[in-house]
Amino acid sequence: QVQLVESGGGLVQAGDSLRLSCAASLRTFSNYAMGWFRQAPGKDREFVATIGRRVDHTHYAASLKGRITISRENDKKTVYLEMNSLRPEDTAIYYCAADSAGLPTTRVYDYDHWGQGTLVTVSS
Repeated sequence: QVQLVESGGGLVQAGDSLRLSCAASLRTFSNYAMGWFRQAPGKDREFVATIGRRVDHTHYAASLKGRITISRENDKKTVYLEMNSLRPEDTAIYYCAADSAGLPTTRVYDYDHWGQGTLVTVSS
């Protein structure tokens, strides 16, 4: 059974940085595109960042570009999301997802597997 397990969330102050991790039990992890999404209370799930099989194939939400970095370590079957200059509006549950097609995508429905999420709370 495929498992994606996020970690690294927590309560931080505005302006702080945070690194989220997502460990995957995918046998062929390197073939998957990986994505990060987030969902704030009362809002729809929104795209944050994605990385393809090639580590230089990345795409970011326009509103977050410049403050976040997605990366992956295939030997550890892990994808990361670095977030800087956090703001209260970044408060959300952050989800990691895997897409077997292997190409970076912003669309929720392209992803085959999802983690349970990790909560990030940014206080002002």
